[in-house]
Amino acid sequence: MGFVFTSVFGTLLHFAFDISGKSILVAPFSAVNESIFEHMKLLYFPMLIFALIQSKFYKDEYKSFWCIKLLGFLLGLILIPVLYYTYTGISGKSIDFINIAIFFVAAASTYILETKLFSSNFKCQFGNTLSLLIILCIGIIFVLLTFFPFKIPLFRDPMTGTYGYKNKK
Repeated sequence: MGFVFTSVFGTLLHFAFDISGKSILVAPFSAVNESIFEHMKLLYFPMLIFALIQSKFYKDEYKSFWCIKLLGFLLGLILIPVLYYTYTGISGKSIDFINIAIFFVAAASTYILETKLFSSNFKCQFGNTLSLLIILCIGIIFVLLTFFPFKIPLFRDPMTGTYGYKNKK
């Protein structure tokens, strides 16, 4: 269910910014351009919403719930740039259907890892509270970097050469 939720909601968020008329209220949670960073947001926010819903049902059953979720978040968020820069480094070009596939591979990998960890009774070394705080801090960083991106390739829209919400070069 998490994979389906994340895939559908993440896909919708890809278009939400343009559909909203480029609303500043939608910008922090949707893709404001075609950069790799913005595509990482499309994975993060649906996963966060799904995790919050899931926590209502499972956090007491799984003592390491938020720690496992954190590991899932980290895997998915790392896979997107690693897979993208690996294949574009080898091929020398960006191919749309591969970029789309990377999003789905990252989402699937996240939920496969989480399922394996939940079923193995994984014991976290640093606790649920810290894990949840880290997950929320990642979200804050995503919001801030939407408006104040670094001028590095991760944040650069490959189609326009711009960065972040204001689309400054």
